[in-house]
Amino acid sequence: MAMKLVKKTDEYSIYRRGDERYAVQDANKKAVNGEEKARILVAEDLIKVTLPAKPVVEEVAETEAVAEEVSPVEEEAPAEAAQAEEAPAEEASQADALTEVVAEEGDK
Repeated sequence: MAMKLVKKTDEYSIYRRGDERYAVQDANKKAVNGEEKARILVAEDLIKVTLPAKPVVEEVAETEAVAEEVSPVEEEAPAEAAQAEEAPAEEASQADALTEVVAEEGDK
């Protein structure tokens, strides 16, 4: 792949690679990459950089969905606690009934 020189300055050289992308080398012939490369290519108007839009609407929708998911769980929790409290009371009444039956049989 041969690279074609697009622009040369005292600070850097910009090449167009065979795959239509750009390569940037500094004055010492070392590759320039990352944000610095992007800054140089934007300054030379060879590429256009757009920042991703922030999905504000989606964040609000997600927050509402999470709130809806939490509410039913909070409502069910007291009902489960009430059922848990009733269970020992039922067991106690059954134990009392058995005690009474045993006591009546003992009286006979």
